[in-house]
Amino acid sequence: QVQLVESGGGLVQAGGSLRLSCAASGRTFGSYAIGWFRQAPGKEREFVATISWSGSSTYYTDSVKGRFTISRDNAKNTVYLQMNSLKPEDTAVYYCAAGVVPSTAKDVYASWGQGTQVTVSS
Repeated sequence: QVQLVESGGGLVQAGGSLRLSCAASGRTFGSYAIGWFRQAPGKEREFVATISWSGSSTYYTDSVKGRFTISRDNAKNTVYLQMNSLKPEDTAVYYCAAGVVPSTAKDVYASWGQGTQVTVSS
């Protein structure tokens, strides 16, 4: 099993950048695919990005392509989400999750972090 803790959220102006971290504890971090999801007030939790266990495969939702980059450093047990050119509509609580395979679907991820708030102002 793996436990996940997100960090790096905060308040940023539109057009700015922020890097989120997903730190894992447990023995099998390198065996997990990691996904990032976000949930805005009154909205369903939605897929943002995912990365395979090796880091060789990544996938992004259309709204963040070209702006967000997911990466991982298994030696540090950490996955990152670099967010550039942030927009107010990116405002949400961001969650990382661990699963067997990369997926856009929430239900395939077995472990979730507590979330970190990202607020983008105009």
